[in-house]
Amino acid sequence: MKAVYCTAFGSHEDLEILDIEPPPAPAAGEVQVAISARGIQFSDLVKIGGNYQDQSKPPFIVGGEAAGIICALGAGVTEYAVGDAVLCFGGCVELANVAASTLVPVPYGADLNAAASFRNNYATAFYGLQRAQLQAGETLLIHGAAGGVGLAAVDIGKLMGAKVIATASSDDKLAVVGSMGADHLINYSEGFRQQVKDLTGGLGADVIYDPVGGDVFDESVRCIAPFGRILIVGFTSGRPALAKTNHLLVKDASVIGYNLGNLAKYKPEQMKINSDTLMSWLAQGRIKPYVSHIMPMAEVVEAYQLLVDRKVVGKVILS
Repeated sequence: MKAVYCTAFGSHEDLEILDIEPPPAPAAGEVQVAISARGIQFSDLVKIGGNYQDQSKPPFIVGGEAAGIICALGAGVTEYAVGDAVLCFGGCVELANVAASTLVPVPYGADLNAAASFRNNYATAFYGLQRAQLQAGETLLIHGAAGGVGLAAVDIGKLMGAKVIATASSDDKLAVVGSMGADHLINYSEGFRQQVKDLTGGLGADVIYDPVGGDVFDESVRCIAPFGRILIVGFTSGRPALAKTNHLLVKDASVIGYNLGNLAKYKPEQMKINSDTLMSWLAQGRIKPYVSHIMPMAEVVEAYQLLVDRKVVGKVILS
């Protein structure tokens, strides 16, 4: 079978599609999944470059979130059956053996491409907004709103009752963000501080969701409301920001870092509750994962280049 490997730290252009032996029959407590859709994301590029905080050593299979159909059961697995559609952590591979306890059932009839696009992004956004204690009626400023985690935050933020101000780097991207329900749209190529202040009667945003970092974080601190919270989601700008504590002191504001991996590791029961909630919302049509590109796994390098060039809105899926 085929799998996409990072054989040495470097660029996504160095990734290799290798023919490897298929996995053996699943062990006790495992299932084997025939993967049909694979979600890729910006953090994969960080891992490929060797700069991730919890780094795998080459060679390793690229990617993580995936969706597919169970094709074999290990001993003791009774909660699933062959033919069930599930979300799993399989990556860019055709078959994967995974622990049954880590699976999330996909509702009958749900599109597997949409399902594969939503697990990491929506779980990240949901947990972040929980950490920020977002309340209905508050103003939520979302940067990088056309990206995977940003667009998920728009979707969930509206569901939680927030007034959403969304920023992105182009009007075309903002058009998609607007279709997801954002109340106000800002092209941040010329800054956003004054527009946010104007839209909030001079107060600023109660919660700021920042996957960009760098200069965007610096400007965000200047338009946060009293008692506001800034969520550190990531650093797609390439520069982690340094918070000026005098600004935080004056505004009685907080900067909150969070890591979905820690939730899974230290509070797995909450992780499961969140996953079940998100899947229920997906089944009910209350959240709407957006996939801008569906490409064959053979075009994995081109797919990652779309991320590098910031041409992806929502998610790119390898099918």
